[in-house]
Amino acid sequence: MKKLLFIPLTIIFLISCSESTESELIPFNSKLFPQQWRLVAMTGSIANMPPITGRKMSWQESYTLNTNKTFVKSRDTNGNVSLATGTYTFLMLSDGTYLELTYISENNLIGNCNSDLKEILRLNDSQDKLTATWWACDGPGLFYERKQ
Repeated sequence: MKKLLFIPLTIIFLISCSESTESELIPFNSKLFPQQWRLVAMTGSIANMPPITGRKMSWQESYTLNTNKTFVKSRDTNGNVSLATGTYTFLMLSDGTYLELTYISENNLIGNCNSDLKEILRLNDSQDKLTATWWACDGPGLFYERKQ
């Protein structure tokens, strides 16, 4: 179990210790925005349990990334909708591409390993799936797909 936590914790450590510079940012492409990312699966902390999908998930959630580098996060829990907003940037690090969200104020929708206003998600290689890095510190595994 400790070996499984080492890799995600290393990723979080590298992200938190790295300083982003303009050369690390992926060039903005207005043809790709706005984008909507929807939560499609979640896992808990119990090993070997299959992911929960669809309406069986504890909540429904999405991120909308706007052309002006702002985002809106929406979470629907049994008909109660919560919203959070902020700005985003894409970071290219040695191990992949990440979406960094910076919230404008504290909000219970922020999923991270500390108490700051940032949330980090990793893009897969084809850049059509996001994985929250929150599970590195016993948060749920959250998996998003880009809505076409």
